[in-house]
Amino acid sequence: MFDHVTIRVSNREASKRFYETVLSTIGIDETYSGEQFTEWGDFSLAEASAWNPVTHGLHVGFGASSRERVDEFWRAGRAAGYRDDGEPGPRPEYGDDYYGGFLLDPDGNSAEAVHFEDVANGIDHLWVRVGDVAASKRFYETIAPHARIALGTDTPERVQFTGEPGSFSVLSGDHVTQDLHIAFPATENEAVEDFHRAAIGAGYRDHGTPGERPDYHPGYYSAYVLDPDGNNVELVNHNR
Repeated sequence: MFDHVTIRVSNREASKRFYETVLSTIGIDETYSGEQFTEWGDFSLAEASAWNPVTHGLHVGFGASSRERVDEFWRAGRAAGYRDDGEPGPRPEYGDDYYGGFLLDPDGNSAEAVHFEDVANGIDHLWVRVGDVAASKRFYETIAPHARIALGTDTPERVQFTGEPGSFSVLSGDHVTQDLHIAFPATENEAVEDFHRAAIGAGYRDHGTPGERPDYHPGYYSAYVLDPDGNNVELVNHNR
C-alpha cells in the first residue's frame, strides 16, 4: 500500500536504536542508512529540522509472522527500557484473530507488532489522528483513485482506506498527528501528474509540483500535496 512512510525524529541515533531493537525481532531489517535517513523497507526516519519538525501522534503497525514474534517485539523493547503502550494480547475489537503488542518510540509515537491472517509485511497499517475526520476523508477520497486506495470503514470517528495489502485510517483524537510524510506508489508519471492536478483542483495545498527528483535516484518522479492537517502526501513513480 505504501511506497514509504517517513517520520522526523528529535534524535536520530536514539530513534534508530529503538527501531533496530524492536523491528529485528519481527524480521524487519535495516535496508539503508545514509546521511539523510535510515530505512527499514517501507518505513524510514530522518532527523528533524527547523523546516521539518518532529513527527508526533502517529500510530504505526508492523506485520509479524506469528503471535510469538509479537511477544518478542514487546519484550525486547521493554527489556531495553522503552515505554509500554499495551501488552501483547488479542484485540477482538479489531478482528477475531488480531493479536498486537504496543510500545512508544523515543518521541512518543505508538509502534505496534501485529499478527493476524494475511497481515501485511512491513507496515500493515497507519492510524493518523486528525482535526476534522470529515475534512480528511474528503482529501483522501480526492487522491484515492490515484493512490490506488479504497474507502473501507466509514464512521464519524474513524475513516479507513484500504490497499493491497494494508490500511490507512484517519480518526478523531485529542492529539493531532503532526509532520508525517506518506508516499503512495505509482506506475506511470501521468498518474503522478493526475494526483497533483486533482488535489490542487480541489483546493488543497501544493508542496511540490510533479517532476523528477534525481537527488533520490535517476527516474524518481513525484509530486507532493499537504493534507488538511499539514501532513506531506506524495505520489511517486520510481521508473525502474
